Amino acid sequence: MGFDIRSNASPLPLAIAHRGGALLGPENSAEAFEQAKAVGAEIIETDLRLSADGALICLHDADLRRIAGDRRLVAETGLAELRAVLPGLLTLEEAIAASAPIGLLLDLKLTDPAVLPRILDTVTAAGATERVLLGLRSLDLIAAARALSQEIAILALVPDPESFEQTKILGADWFRFWQGEATAERIAAARAVSLRTVVMVGQPRSVAIAGYPPFPVGRIDADGIDHVLSLAPDAVMLDDPRQLLSTRSVMALSSN
Repeated sequence: MGFDIRSNASPLPLAIAHRGGALLGPENSAEAFEQAKAVGAEIIETDLRLSADGALICLHDADLRRIAGDRRLVAETGLAELRAVLPGLLTLEEAIAASAPIGLLLDLKLTDPAVLPRILDTVTAAGATERVLLGLRSLDLIAAARALSQEIAILALVPDPESFEQTKILGADWFRFWQGEATAERIAAARAVSLRTVVMVGQPRSVAIAGYPPFPVGRIDADGIDHVLSLAPDAVMLDDPRQLLSTRSVMALSSN
């Protein structure tokens, strides 16, 4: 399996720049990608949707209201129209190029497995299979992707934090836990079935859920970073990877 994107054997978790590094530049933009690479992130996460004319594009939301004050749905708007509103919008091909040479996590916001061959073909044609991690939100999509490719690495973004054994059987290599549901026991159990683990920081919903940290998705404070590091995941996903990287640096220095 590919996706071995760290050259050293550091025990500290990889830094994943959520939405390209949403606190470093406009989310999911080439500018954010470049800033994420510059500060030392090892992986860039971006979202995938389809435009009305079938372009694979890097947008998180199903509509343009939050990001551009426009009520149109992404799936009902063509690529040229989307770019008129969002000049920095990236296609999948552009995101693969802009993220090089570091890892790229593709969070697929689509539910139809029919789109998977296009994504896999695009990644393969770009020679990026070994640095792409495919994030999938259902068991059916995980099984479909693994049936199409034995090479692509798959991250399970499924809602049930106890379903790691099932996702492994279906072909996942990584498993995502939300910060509020991540425990040392769950991470150890996922690792016991040979899954690598990602902790996604912040709230999973726009309306706060009791028991989760009091921050929006992608945001975290210093105490939260310390707690997440104590769980020893393989990677942490956050809007500003510097929050993790600075703490990692202090830990590395103190251990020498």
